[in-house]
Amino acid sequence: MAKRGGFPGGMPGNMNNLMKQAQRMQRQMEESQKELEEKEFTAAAGGGAVEITISGKKEVTKVKLKEEVVDPDDVEMLEDLIMAATNEALRKVEEETTEAMSKLTGGLGGLGGLPF
Repeated sequence: MAKRGGFPGGMPGNMNNLMKQAQRMQRQMEESQKELEEKEFTAAAGGGAVEITISGKKEVTKVKLKEEVVDPDDVEMLEDLIMAATNEALRKVEEETTEAMSKLTGGLGGLGGLPF
């Protein structure tokens, strides 16, 4: 007697359960993305002379400068500090985004470890 249902090649589970799992993961990813977008990430440079805050949407929301860092004769240093703090804040956003997505996918990477 032939086996009913299932998939050729022995694919585990059924397609309906697989679709439900994919939909649940998509909802979780959307929720996680929304949470990240609402967070703020702050980084400083020059021993705290420059502080940049960036939203999870990767938009600069705040720039804080200590008075002593504002030197009209050394604008390049201020530019470098702003750039360094901004890049560090963006790195923090990316790091948390990667960590959140890794938790959702169980660290499987790619297409969830599917064999194609």
